[in-house]
Amino acid sequence: MAAAEVARQGEGCRTVPLSGHVGFDSLPDQLVNKSVNHGFCFNILCVGETGLGKSTLMDTLFNTKFEGDPASHSQPGVQLKSSTYDLQESNVNLKLTIVSTVGFGDQINKEDSYKPIVEFIDAQFEAYLQEELKIKRALHNYHDTRIHACLYFIAPTGHSLKSLDLVTMKKLDSKAHLPFAVIGSTEELKIGNKMLKARQYPWGTVQVENEAHCDFVKLREMLIRVNMEDLREQTHTRHYELYRRCKLEEMGFKDTDPDSKPFSLQETYEAKRNEFLGELQKKEEAMRQMFVQRVKEKEAELKEAEKELHEKFDRLKKLHQDEKKKLEDKKKSLDDEVNAFKQRKTAAELLQSQAQQAGGSQTLKRDKERKNNPWLCTE
Repeated sequence: MAAAEVARQGEGCRTVPLSGHVGFDSLPDQLVNKSVNHGFCFNILCVGETGLGKSTLMDTLFNTKFEGDPASHSQPGVQLKSSTYDLQESNVNLKLTIVSTVGFGDQINKEDSYKPIVEFIDAQFEAYLQEELKIKRALHNYHDTRIHACLYFIAPTGHSLKSLDLVTMKKLDSKAHLPFAVIGSTEELKIGNKMLKARQYPWGTVQVENEAHCDFVKLREMLIRVNMEDLREQTHTRHYELYRRCKLEEMGFKDTDPDSKPFSLQETYEAKRNEFLGELQKKEEAMRQMFVQRVKEKEAELKEAEKELHEKFDRLKKLHQDEKKKLEDKKKSLDDEVNAFKQRKTAAELLQSQAQQAGGSQTLKRDKERKNNPWLCTE
């Protein structure tokens, strides 16, 4: 809030002394107690290629061992994996979410490797915005998954940054800032008379909490002991508000009209509603016209198919009639041949019968002649 605006709001207010203790000086204590009872949440996004020590650094930062499966190098794309842990230090509860980028930098084509990361960050903002826009909200017990800090791990090659590092950090520029040279380790080595967290190399020993060796202490101070609440607040008041403003402006919501006059939410809603209804009517009309056109095209296709079917039916019908006529002609020819054969057979049988009858008459005549003339001899 600007100072001028505060001054305007303060106009007309009087400062009056109190004659005794009232009790609102305990408000900070009430706020602390409320926060302690409710607990805190903190979400860290670790971005970097596989094998750079992201998990080890997390274990070192929070002085514990986070269980997790080892990352694979055979991922088809970049996948973001969230793991949530409940931590307690003294009487303060912290719900810590660590998001790792599985498969980052393992692909041959790394051109779009940053996109899943940016989309994930925006998706958490979008989820919070949707919860905030609900009529019945439950923000008091909503698990806020918005990213509060993003740690980008760079391979300590001693050479210039990779193009993947440059592109990704440029895309994340509005969402994290300071570079640290950090070494993490959960193992303790004996150095002098003390057991200290360190990492042994062939060329020597690096102490994790020795500021002359690495920036781990500075990172821990900045990230956890000093600025954790600032990072949480920055996430809400700066990054989330920027996302919220852009999203609402994209949806058509504005604070002022073209004449710089206050624009109520109801007016904006009605304007967007009328605009939406107009666009909906246009789309419905376009869809109706498209449907009518599709129906006409389908009717034409059906008529053409029906015409082809009729033509095919007529051809088949004519072919059937021709075949039927041929069969009938052949049957008639066969019937004629059968009738002629029967007639010839009947005539032959009649001639044979007549011949048999004639032969029988001759035999009887000779028999009679033999009886009448016994002197006749037979052949």
